[in-house]
Amino acid sequence: MTQNTTALITGASSGIGRELAIQFADAGNDVVLVARSEDKLRELASEIEARSDRRATVITSDLSRPEAVDQLCEELARRSITVDTLVNNAGFGALGKFAELPADRQIDMVMVNVVALTHLTRRLLPSMLHKNRGGILNVGSIAAHQAGPHMAVYYATKAYVLSFTEGLREELSDTSLRVTCLEPGPTESGFGEDSGMGKLEMFSSTTMTSKAVAIAGYEGYMKNEDVVIPGWKNRLMVTSAGFLPRIATRKLVGKMQSA
Repeated sequence: MTQNTTALITGASSGIGRELAIQFADAGNDVVLVARSEDKLRELASEIEARSDRRATVITSDLSRPEAVDQLCEELARRSITVDTLVNNAGFGALGKFAELPADRQIDMVMVNVVALTHLTRRLLPSMLHKNRGGILNVGSIAAHQAGPHMAVYYATKAYVLSFTEGLREELSDTSLRVTCLEPGPTESGFGEDSGMGKLEMFSSTTMTSKAVAIAGYEGYMKNEDVVIPGWKNRLMVTSAGFLPRIATRKLVGKMQSA
């Protein structure tokens, strides 16, 4: 990418989002850092501006709120910021039975993982098309490739992210825009603790660092790859799932996630 381009990263305060922001800034992009935690965002912004000499703009936003995307775009307009690359990284999960997990938490999950991602993409894409540059990097999960008992909503949202990304990529195939889905497996970030998955053996045995995942995602996006699955173990899991009946994969996942 050339200088004076801007990447907006949601969920930038920690984990994969934080590392992706650093990758884009180190490559010469100004960055817009979006998350709920202002203190963490400002700390990251200072680090980025010190190491890369790129502008890092902090905008706090709770993407689970219905009005959040409109307010975020209004703030971008107020600051005269045009986004070239959108990194939809914000997302979370919750381990437990659908009927027992709090309803509000699961609805918020759909709002962040699906609705905000879709809405923000729709708001920012027309400008990218007008300039015919930049693109979209959606952070999904290897969970997209099978149903996930005991995390039914999370797995379903990530299936949406993959399908949406692939469909959008084909629609934009006659443009210069990049459209990529990054699908990490278990990653050293706040996700394991926040979701409850960190206590599962299936999570701890295949964990990658956030930095390694972010590097793979950034490089794959720059190569305009359709789907990036970091780590050979994760790629093997996805490939193996494709050979098994869906009833077998969901029973296997359900057993592993009920431990």
